[in-house]
Amino acid sequence: MGSRTLSIGASLDSPDGHFERNHTENGSMVSLKFHEPNGVLDQGHQVSSPVRRDVNRSLSGVKFLENDDLDLEDGKLEKDRNKTVRSNKAVKIQNQALLSGLAYCLSSCSMILVNKFVLSGYDFNAGISLMLYQNFISVVIVSILSSMGLISREPLTWRLIKVWLPVNVIFVGMLLTSMFSLKYINVAMVTVLKNVTNVITAVGEMYLFKKHHDSRVWAALFLMIVSAVSGGITDLSFHAIGYSWQIVNCFLTASYSLTLRRVMDTAKQVTKSGNLNEFSMVLLNNTLSLPLGILLIFVFNEVDYLYTTPLLRRPDFWLVMTLSGFLGLAISFTSMWFLHQTGATTYSLVGSLNKIPLSVAGIVLFKVPTSLENSASIFFGLLAGVFFARAKMREKTQS
Repeated sequence: MGSRTLSIGASLDSPDGHFERNHTENGSMVSLKFHEPNGVLDQGHQVSSPVRRDVNRSLSGVKFLENDDLDLEDGKLEKDRNKTVRSNKAVKIQNQALLSGLAYCLSSCSMILVNKFVLSGYDFNAGISLMLYQNFISVVIVSILSSMGLISREPLTWRLIKVWLPVNVIFVGMLLTSMFSLKYINVAMVTVLKNVTNVITAVGEMYLFKKHHDSRVWAALFLMIVSAVSGGITDLSFHAIGYSWQIVNCFLTASYSLTLRRVMDTAKQVTKSGNLNEFSMVLLNNTLSLPLGILLIFVFNEVDYLYTTPLLRRPDFWLVMTLSGFLGLAISFTSMWFLHQTGATTYSLVGSLNKIPLSVAGIVLFKVPTSLENSASIFFGLLAGVFFARAKMREKTQS
């Protein structure tokens, strides 16, 4: 370390002399020089060794005391600083988890309610066109974000498309049957009937992947079936077509989940990075659904309806449709954000609990006629969903 000279002026007992102290940081030597008032400098005169030793001891003692005080003070400040940083970090993580959870719940609830409003409130009879428009919005937004460098995605190659196409066909069928059922069934019963998907998935896992579930999981699945059957029997607005579409939707959703697990491994092998993130899957699914959706519009003859309906000339209808497209993409973003901030366990449990306010909002907003028996069945089914999530969490911890 280089020495730094500190010059301190002071008076000695003799008024005729001035004292200059040169103190180096390494404390090796302290020299005292006297200057005569007449300007004659006694250069080279050193203070006698006893005096020098006393001054050295005094200055060393002061230095060590100062260093000890500084070390203690620095240590205390460092501890306080670390404590503050840890406290701020913990608060930030909690705020991020809470914010991401609220965003996920809000977007998933709003998506279903807005779709219900478009299909039932506006009485829009072109579910395929609605799906096509929503997927088109997702493709545009993801492509823009990717070109700006805000998100990363895998490039679409023919090899990847060929691997993913069977999954995409199921994906499109899942979306369309969900639209068709939502038009005829109230939101609360849709959420309860969707529990049947868990039953089909569990059976599929057992036969396809040889996965065995414990008794709690099967008990929860049994409660889901009971609640779905009792809810359908007591449903005052029962619609056979809507229930049929929803049953088909449960099978397609379970098939999508089971098929996705197998195709994901193959798809990763044909990508350049060897990985396939959520944004790549969103872009892949929605891009491939566009030509299939256009084909289905002509197959189901929605073109004539789109030419004649006055809804397409209403700005408010386009606004709501566009909002539904943004919400569909928001679910993908917020679910990834929430999953990253918490974990699969919390994500699954919150997803099950989220169905409770969704069901209540669906009944209140759309003025669904209900009875005490039907309300009890719906509530029972929602609790069964929470019980199922808890049972799956315990099963995962034990395994």
